[in-house]
Amino acid sequence: MDLEKMIEKIKNHPDSSKMGMIASHLGIVRATSRDGQRVKHIQVSYDLRILNIIINNIKKLPGIIEVIAEVNEGQLQVGDEILFVAIGGDIRENVFQALIQAVDLIKKDACKKREFLA
Repeated sequence: MDLEKMIEKIKNHPDSSKMGMIASHLGIVRATSRDGQRVKHIQVSYDLRILNIIINNIKKLPGIIEVIAEVNEGQLQVGDEILFVAIGGDIRENVFQALIQAVDLIKKDACKKREFLA
């Protein structure tokens, strides 16, 4: 994942003059599960059709100019990047809300993740 390149793509959007901020989420594999057990690695896959639907729907929200998401699939180790989402828009209230909604929907509807415990 080239985060700088993705941010530059958003900044170069034709409607970038309407943008007041870019917010992002970078998910990484952590060493423990939610219940505190040690994680050896995870297996992740995405339904790219659903991911694209989510992105297109988020782009339709008020004040949103651009949405970019990139995913890593397969077996990932602790510290590996899993999901990057960046959203450019007019004001923070619109952008932060859109980012939360996008990440929640991607994780709920487009992602399958299995943890392998140590």
